[in-house]
Amino acid sequence: MFERFTKSARSAVKGAAAHAERADADAVTEEHLLLALLDLEGGPSATALAALGVTGRRVSVESALAEARRRGGLTRADADALAGLGIDVTEIVAKVEATHGAGALAGGRRPARRWSGHRPFTRSAKDVLERSLRVALGRGDRHIGDGHLLLALAARPGVVADVLADHGATYTALERAMPAGPGTARAS
Repeated sequence: MFERFTKSARSAVKGAAAHAERADADAVTEEHLLLALLDLEGGPSATALAALGVTGRRVSVESALAEARRRGGLTRADADALAGLGIDVTEIVAKVEATHGAGALAGGRRPARRWSGHRPFTRSAKDVLERSLRVALGRGDRHIGDGHLLLALAARPGVVADVLADHGATYTALERAMPAGPGTARAS
C-alpha cells in the first residue's frame, strides 16, 4: 500500500515516526500522524488545517492531546460517560498521579525489541493508514495523499478525531476545506 502514497503522504508517515522517536514512544500513534500533518506545508492537509484555524492553534491541539494521554487515552466522551455514572476521571487521575507520579496513566516506555531500529505502528495508526486508502478510493483517487491521511484521522473515532473536532476540524469541515488536487481530488 505504501507505494500508493504520494510524496507528501510519505513525508507525513516519516514525520510521524520522527515524532515518535523524539517522544521516545514505543510505537507510532495516531497522535504522531496528526502532529506530522501539522508540520507539513503547502499540501492539501496544510491548506485545510490552516483554513479551519487549526494550524494557528497548534499549542492548544498539543495540550489537548497531552491531556488525553494523561487520562490514559480516554476521550472526553468517555470521561463524560463515566461522569454520568458518578466516576470523576479527573479525581482518579489526580489520585493515581499522587501515588505513582505525574503522567502515570499516559503509559510509560516498555522494553521494546526493535531489531530494525524502526518503531512499529500501533494498531490504530495502521487502521488510519488503511482507512486513508478507503478514503482515496471513495473519492476516486488512485494515490493516497496527505489529505486522505487527515480525513482518515478525522473519520476514526478516538482522541485525535475528538481533538480535531474540538478545534473545528470535523471530517465534514475538513472535506469542505480540502482543496481539489493531488491527494484529494474526486478524480485523478
